[in-house]
Amino acid sequence: MSASPSPATARRPKPMISGRTSMPEHVTVKIFVIAPLVALAAAVPFAWGWGLSWLDIGLGAFFFVLSGLGVTVGYHRLFTHGSFKARRPLRIALAIAGSMAAQGQVTPWVADHRRHHAFSDRAGDPHSPWLFGTGPRALAKGFWHAHMGWLFDREITNAERFAPDLVADRDIRTVDRLFPVWVLTSLLLPGVLGGLITWSVWGGVTAFFWAGFVRVGLLHHVTWSVNSICHMIGERPFASRDKAANFWPLAIFSFGEAWHNLHHADPTCARHGVLRGQIDISARLIWIFEKLGWATNVRWPTPVRLDRLAAKA
Repeated sequence: MSASPSPATARRPKPMISGRTSMPEHVTVKIFVIAPLVALAAAVPFAWGWGLSWLDIGLGAFFFVLSGLGVTVGYHRLFTHGSFKARRPLRIALAIAGSMAAQGQVTPWVADHRRHHAFSDRAGDPHSPWLFGTGPRALAKGFWHAHMGWLFDREITNAERFAPDLVADRDIRTVDRLFPVWVLTSLLLPGVLGGLITWSVWGGVTAFFWAGFVRVGLLHHVTWSVNSICHMIGERPFASRDKAANFWPLAIFSFGEAWHNLHHADPTCARHGVLRGQIDISARLIWIFEKLGWATNVRWPTPVRLDRLAAKA
């Protein structure tokens, strides 16, 4: 019979890193990062030689929006920050939609992002561009690290410490376990639809390429740009403990995530674009869910809170 831990041991915080990825897991991550990147590089000559149909564009846009909002509304605002509560069917649907972005399972993604907020732009942040200094070479290295270099780090953020709620959630564990299914569906379904709609093999091939791999690659870089660009340049109208900034050219494609300054000033707020003219598609979708009764306890911004954050900036 083992001895019970002492009170001091019981209070000791869990380590930040739980281990290192195995070599097969590391290779898999590289494939999921590099394959869409290669597709992006091949997109221009592919389009030049064989064309790009409106069907490819339509399917690509549909799956970009579906998987992108799965990340921003589901992975980020719901699961990471608890900006609202979702009915069980919506919660599961958002977890699946986010998984279709091929950015990792729900629980590790959330654990990494909560760790990012806990140590934002300081030692311990998994993807800050400021970890190597402020000189030109250091910032170039930092940009690469924040944008995608950190994905090749084999350290695993401790989910027991940063995402214990999801570790204990049976629905999320099931969605995480089926992650390869969601990714394959995300890549293959556009091709199947393209082939059926055009009733041709070539229609399926082009839809698979554009609405599958190229769409995933574009969404990857939109998400990674929030990590890199939005921590380097832009406006900072609200007070935060780090260098998070608003970068408006990215706002539409990121569904409002590029209004990053307010998000880091008030992480649990369901709306990031709070100033005049700041379109936040993710917040609008949450608003629709609330009106339908599918979302409750939405943490909308208040004038008092925003005035206080602006006064500190």
